[in-house]
Amino acid sequence: MRLALAQAELALEHGDVPVGAVAVCGGVVIGAGHNRREIDTDPTAHAEILVLREAAQALGTWRLTGVTLYCTLEPCPMCAGAMLSGRLSRLVYGADDPKAGAAGSMVELLRDPRFNHQVLVSRGLMAEESQAFLQQFFTRLRDD
Repeated sequence: MRLALAQAELALEHGDVPVGAVAVCGGVVIGAGHNRREIDTDPTAHAEILVLREAAQALGTWRLTGVTLYCTLEPCPMCAGAMLSGRLSRLVYGADDPKAGAAGSMVELLRDPRFNHQVLVSRGLMAEESQAFLQQFFTRLRDD
């Protein structure tokens, strides 16, 4: 999660919401990234999407079984959907997102038994540190 937090800090450098993510398989980092919506002018350039793509490239398959994604913020519905589609094994995230979280805060997509795949979810790892980045970013945004 410390690597994901370091990625989140990079997002601040180009004015993006500070969310970072890291994919790990067999104890090896196979993807790392941060939000790039502003710099890429791409509404889909969330940290999780970028890291899922990188992980799939590293593994040579879209099936991300055996992969754990560490993310500083609970995923939105788009990112949760990509995790389901990619058959991600596990998600570990820091801060809850009560306005857009799709891992239980607002909606529950990742463990919904109606889907043909569920993702094991662990929440709250380094939540205070993750939340601090977000609060700092949004406080600065409001002050500007």
